[in-house]
Amino acid sequence: MARSRVKVGLVALAAMLTLTACGQGGGGGGGGGEETLANGKTGPITYVTGKDTSGWVQPTIDKWNAAHPNEKVTLIELPESANDQRNQMVTTLQAKSDRYGILYTDVVWTAEFAKSGWLEEIPKDQIPEFSGMLKGPVDSVTFEGKTWAVPAASDGGMLYYRKDILDKEGKQPPKTWDELATMAKEIAPKYNMAGYSGQFFKYEGLTVNAMEAIWGAGGEALAEDGTKVVVDSPEARKGIDTLVNGFKQGWIPKEAITYKEEESRRAFQQGKLLFLRNWPYVYALASKPGKESAVAGKFAVAKLPGPSALGGHNHAISKFTKNKKTALEFIKFLTAPEQQRTRLEKSVAPVSGELYDDPAFKKQFPFLPVLKESIDTAKNRPITPYYNDVHLAIEEAVYPALQGTTSTDQAIKDLAGKLQEAIQG
Repeated sequence: MARSRVKVGLVALAAMLTLTACGQGGGGGGGGGEETLANGKTGPITYVTGKDTSGWVQPTIDKWNAAHPNEKVTLIELPESANDQRNQMVTTLQAKSDRYGILYTDVVWTAEFAKSGWLEEIPKDQIPEFSGMLKGPVDSVTFEGKTWAVPAASDGGMLYYRKDILDKEGKQPPKTWDELATMAKEIAPKYNMAGYSGQFFKYEGLTVNAMEAIWGAGGEALAEDGTKVVVDSPEARKGIDTLVNGFKQGWIPKEAITYKEEESRRAFQQGKLLFLRNWPYVYALASKPGKESAVAGKFAVAKLPGPSALGGHNHAISKFTKNKKTALEFIKFLTAPEQQRTRLEKSVAPVSGELYDDPAFKKQFPFLPVLKESIDTAKNRPITPYYNDVHLAIEEAVYPALQGTTSTDQAIKDLAGKLQEAIQG
């Protein structure tokens, strides 16, 4: 299997273990001594994120820029695909370029980026809201006892479904994968639509969907400490077989093999799917009336048939960026309750637990109780510096089975071998 892992040298290890930045304090920082986040330079920075499908990023940046004309933030948008985002970030960070300032990173990238010496440590006492954050998001920014980012948005997968159709059929949303498959096969054809889709293109989303299917059947890929491969089991086999049979039997449409988050969202929004597995950002977009959504007012959400993968993003500061104090202050701005509420209005899940219990928000956002349950019961993908190899192993083994070019048994066998290679280093 091709390796994208970065071997860490002594210089990177030394950089990882200190808070020092690349120069001396300046701008609005404290005078003299080593530059840290608190006394670093102030000035323009960049904010690097994947494509902003929810629409909150630029308006938030504009609000900051209006109040901080000498510390303006410039948005750099990367592709929709998580794989492509990571690749572009890694390329820039490996080059020690100062082009990227604040990185909007996937929760599974923390260990790799920190181990490689690419991130500034961000002590928790620098961020007032840390104490009220959900456990899962906080765990996702922690590696080897240190905090390398600030939780930005939590995420749990939800099952979007056509409530109007299930109500007409006298059905409740499915609680198991077997129930989902039965409804997808029996009900969807009556309404000239496909039964179900998640994200099945060969990228990070396939890893998420494959693991959720495995977990839903009681299986696992790696032992909890990430050092032992346990995927060759009847439970894991059943989980993957559910998805394989979905494509074979047609209740997962054949075009879903090309779906990432946005493709699957659009299919559901256009009325082509009875069920959709996706993240909470879809809720606001699918709720827009008129031509933008054929399902506005016709859908609801439920918990997935099994555990969701813990999703979400964090705000990390590049080791190589200039103006680190501004980067820290902008992250504080983004983490404030007011900004979390603003993002929630765009269906971006907050990281502060109190927002999920706010009666006004629960009335305004009916999906919040389901999302909170999804996050509370979510499972972590392996927290390992070698996660990139792990998820590539899953994609490379599972994708051919979904295409129908190999069997489930062969996929599990291949996956076990690829995972063993990945965790051996």
